[in-house]
Amino acid sequence: MSLYGLLNTSASGMAAQSTALSTVADNIANVSTTGYKGASTEFSTLVTSSGSGNYQSGGVDADVRVAIGSQSGTTSTNSSTDLAVDGNGFFIVSGPNGTPVLTRAGSFEKQADGTLENAAGYTLLGYPVGTTPSANSYAGLEEVNISDLAMKAVPSTEGTVKFNLPLQATAVTDATKLPSANAADATYTQKTSFTAYNNAGTAVNLDAYYTKTGDNTWEVSVYNQADATAGGFPYSSAALATETLTFDSTTYALTSPTSLSVPVPNGSTVVLDISKSTQLDTSYTFSADVNGNAASAVKSVNISDDGTLSVVYEDGSSVAAYTIPLAMVASPDNMTVISGNAYLPNQDSGSVQIGTAGTNGFGTISDYTLENSDVDLATELTRMIQSQNIYQSNAKVFQTGSDLLKVLVNLNT
Repeated sequence: MSLYGLLNTSASGMAAQSTALSTVADNIANVSTTGYKGASTEFSTLVTSSGSGNYQSGGVDADVRVAIGSQSGTTSTNSSTDLAVDGNGFFIVSGPNGTPVLTRAGSFEKQADGTLENAAGYTLLGYPVGTTPSANSYAGLEEVNISDLAMKAVPSTEGTVKFNLPLQATAVTDATKLPSANAADATYTQKTSFTAYNNAGTAVNLDAYYTKTGDNTWEVSVYNQADATAGGFPYSSAALATETLTFDSTTYALTSPTSLSVPVPNGSTVVLDISKSTQLDTSYTFSADVNGNAASAVKSVNISDDGTLSVVYEDGSSVAAYTIPLAMVASPDNMTVISGNAYLPNQDSGSVQIGTAGTNGFGTISDYTLENSDVDLATELTRMIQSQNIYQSNAKVFQTGSDLLKVLVNLNT
């Protein structure tokens, strides 16, 4: 073994331990970083050819590995946009220059423009509800933005109305006095008001008049309450809807029509299911359940375990807006690590596969949760001491070799 070989070997040992200490430093610095995956150093020998009785030292080579695919513990938070993946998969975020990259750091927070960014400044990507995702490309993904959903009004389009009309009521036979004629002296049997919503979210009160016209027949007329005079009739506009109701003479159940269509002023046509109504020998009853709601501000954001992002409004209604997908690669530990706990798929890791959380091997998504760093501080401190001692030992070998080389050089002086 030559002295030069000794120097090279000990130098490679110091370089390898220096790499190991660098990974330890990174890990300790990121012990509290959300979703951080710790780096480790693996060593392999470097061997040079040696003849019989002539040993030539080689050295050591250091290879840094990151356990990107590992799963660490989680911590509960008080923010619904703090997300963690339970199982396989990564969030897809917008990286440098808009390039999609993968991450497990789900500390997303709403920005002024409505997008959701994590602590590293990466923007969460998702699919608008109704979009069919591609299984092996980022096509169709867009930045999740909830600012456009800040206010919402849903016009009424359907509902269910149930009523019982009293069998023994007196019939009105003068057609000129029926509510549908809209005369000042209009006569009716029963009246009930209910509410629907127009396109602007304005509540529109509707007056429904029920008038018996003969055996097992009734007339129903619906008016816009805003058009009524102080006493009701006449209204300034004609009835929004008028129908003749026919009841079975044996069961006294409504036979026709089974629905009533009412065009809401400045809104949609509300189709009311009235098929469960009756004409029984008892008092008048009425109940209505109509969809739609007034303009309402966003109260919170809810993200289900399958990645469906829903906006919850102050009125209690909920609307699904985005689907947050997950991505996987065949060999996650081989992805390229970039700043901000993000990763780029490459040829070694395999191409990206995108899917819905909770299906086809993908993990589920938990809100109000963050994935912890997988760094164990005690382990890192132990590794640091070990690497420090090995580094110092290699330095001592290098110093010894240097001293011996100096003695050898001085022999010729």
